[in-house]
Amino acid sequence: MADPRFFKNHGPFALRDVCHLAGVAIPAIADGNLTISDVATLDTAGRGDIAFCAGREGACLLTATRAAACFIGKDAGRVVPPSGTLAIPCESATQAIASVLEAFYPQNGLGVRAQATHIDPSASIGKDVTLAPGVVVGEGAEVGPGTKIGVNTFIGHGVAIGRDCEIGANVAIQCALVGDNVWILSGAQIGSPGFGFASSRGGHLKIPQVGRVIIQDKVEIGACTTIDRGMLGDTIIGEGTKIDNLVQVGHNTRIGRHCIIVSQVGISGSCEIGDFVIFGGQAGVADHVKIGDGARFAGRSGVYPGTLAGNQDYGGVPARPVKQWLREVAMINKLGKARKKDFDG
Repeated sequence: MADPRFFKNHGPFALRDVCHLAGVAIPAIADGNLTISDVATLDTAGRGDIAFCAGREGACLLTATRAAACFIGKDAGRVVPPSGTLAIPCESATQAIASVLEAFYPQNGLGVRAQATHIDPSASIGKDVTLAPGVVVGEGAEVGPGTKIGVNTFIGHGVAIGRDCEIGANVAIQCALVGDNVWILSGAQIGSPGFGFASSRGGHLKIPQVGRVIIQDKVEIGACTTIDRGMLGDTIIGEGTKIDNLVQVGHNTRIGRHCIIVSQVGISGSCEIGDFVIFGGQAGVADHVKIGDGARFAGRSGVYPGTLAGNQDYGGVPARPVKQWLREVAMINKLGKARKKDFDG
């Protein structure tokens, strides 16, 4: 349940409206006029709240919930909520609750408030743009209508930011083109020079980085994440991709659409990553790796240079198909136990 100190609740809504927002059918036995006051987890929900049940973990919590209604996804299996909680079957409980949360808590993330700041006279600022104290907008930069920019954020010269974006405090954006409906959380650094050097016995010569970062529509970039601009070409983040906090993306890397990149992942330069690829936390990707659509990597995987096929699960160092990796781990454990018996015997 959202803390009212930080997030304003725009409810309540009637149950029929909640189901409409979620794109699911209201159960025949339901009272469409039932008031839904808030959204909550299964274990914190009260009688005026709606919750969601997804997967086995959700199914375990469902029996004790006090929610007035609950979206129940197919992945939860055949589960029955307690008396007094209306079950609302749906394809994906997570997607359903996300749509409802957007209605209860629209534009809830960055706490931007309008005050005077520095804008270069040549910059273009769209209608209904909100600039917090300390924002700097450089020469020739463009900020699209409805965009909100947080405290002490720097928008470099020539940067173009689309419509209805939210950019947090202490963000720096340079040499970048940012699409519509993009979220960039506090402390992110977009468009810094890539880490490129020409090395010799005389030392390391910095290679000028004169490329760009292109961030397509509906991307989210987490707090303190860094995305380097290309050397000559572009670093690209595809439409709908979600990047967690403390992620590093190297120069000239191209990330496809709707990828998920979890915290502390490091992606080296000049990688080509397909659509719908998932990286677990602390995975590392070497430079010039090519990864096919739909590949999934376990946390702390180490992806070495080469080409990896899509639509497979990978794990380990170096990353290999997850079944092979798990067999190898099991064999090593078995070998270790056998050697221990030899020493003990």
